[in-house]
Amino acid sequence: MNASALLVKALENEGVEVIYGVPGEENLDFLEALRQSTISLILTRHEQGAAFMAATYGRLTGKPGVCLATLGPGATNLVTGAAYAQLGAFPMVMITGQKPIKESKQGQFQILDVVEMMRPLTKYTRQIVNVTLIPSIVREAFRLAQEERPGAVHLELPEDIAREQVDKTTTPVFQISYTRRPNADEGVVQEAAEMIRSARHPLLLIGAGANRNRVRSALSRFVAESGIYFFNTQMGKGVVDENSPQCLGTAALSDNDYIHCAIDRADLVINVGHDVVEKPPFFMEHGATKVIHVNFSSAIVDNVYFPQLGVVGDIADSIGRLTEAVGPLKQDPAYFQQVKKHLDLHLRERIDDPGFPIKPQRFVADVRRIMPDNGIIALDNGVYKIWFARNYLATEPNTVLLDNALATMGAGLPSAMEVARLNPQKRVMAICGDGGFMMNSQELETAVRLGLNLVILVLEDS
Repeated sequence: MNASALLVKALENEGVEVIYGVPGEENLDFLEALRQSTISLILTRHEQGAAFMAATYGRLTGKPGVCLATLGPGATNLVTGAAYAQLGAFPMVMITGQKPIKESKQGQFQILDVVEMMRPLTKYTRQIVNVTLIPSIVREAFRLAQEERPGAVHLELPEDIAREQVDKTTTPVFQISYTRRPNADEGVVQEAAEMIRSARHPLLLIGAGANRNRVRSALSRFVAESGIYFFNTQMGKGVVDENSPQCLGTAALSDNDYIHCAIDRADLVINVGHDVVEKPPFFMEHGATKVIHVNFSSAIVDNVYFPQLGVVGDIADSIGRLTEAVGPLKQDPAYFQQVKKHLDLHLRERIDDPGFPIKPQRFVADVRRIMPDNGIIALDNGVYKIWFARNYLATEPNTVLLDNALATMGAGLPSAMEVARLNPQKRVMAICGDGGFMMNSQELETAVRLGLNLVILVLEDS
């Protein structure tokens, strides 16, 4: 058995079922080992697309997606995908090739220091030089990619190391260790509960970090039993059903939107799962609204976010304990009810406008009418992302896939392709382009009613 076969065995041990990528000659031994494995290779047209697909796999499943590239330009094409996964907190493992490191006859041809290039973009990056360490290196890479806060990791397998024979005494795989996230201190939970009970106008903010399996049910119960009004960030859409009468919408802008009227009136914001890599949903000010930070890790403080209390630990557990400690709130809902009334009226404006070019509100409303509750839309970036964030109500988690961290172009289509591959029974729509709206509602409905699993809408400049 050579190092490539050992690496593939380690990947199989991690539960890897598919790898996306564009290989090259430096990956040939790895490809041969992959051919004889249970892992499928999905050949993409471009490495960046492979990285977006792998990151989307990680985003939807919670397990690291894996992508492959060769050296030099192949590796550099993964850079945007690495940043996308790292900022968005999507678990992903990148594997790249490299020229032989022990003896090469090609000088510096195509050689870049890919490990150092990836260092600021990943949680972990390493060149494999000792074949006996492959099982432990793979285990560490997957552990770091998946643990909170998830992100991108990178492994480089040089061509000569890839074909090197492995000693028969080498452990082929490392046992996967499972860790339980620590729970927040009870004293902090009780202090947070007292702040919530004492607030006259408390608001709940739901961020991307709350988009985890157990957190959705815990937050839905907290909203139902406490009666608290809530809003979400763009990447927190759908964690709690946005059709709830207590939902005040999505903070698609940082200020001067309807939700900011509620934030200005609030005397406390319970901020669950948000971190500062996402575009700020509001700006904190000294001496103004207090904030409780509820997350897996402590808050990263900057000039627009400096919470007064941190409830750090497993989010689902923290919210469950807060639900028990807080009970039904004795809040004054009148002002938030007025904000909700005006917001609902605003979101219904122009949804049936017959004008052409089609108005953004009509376009978003038509997509929402046609897509089932469990249908999934994947957006590129452009001004239309703001319209969908504000006007498209999500009822389930991960049904609106947008990027509000790196906010890169080009992710919408490969993300939608991967969603369709993972969910062949669901309707999936990719919405891409530069922000104009030229398609009319009849064309939109026809496109969706074709019965295809994946519908691609390309918006043209109007």
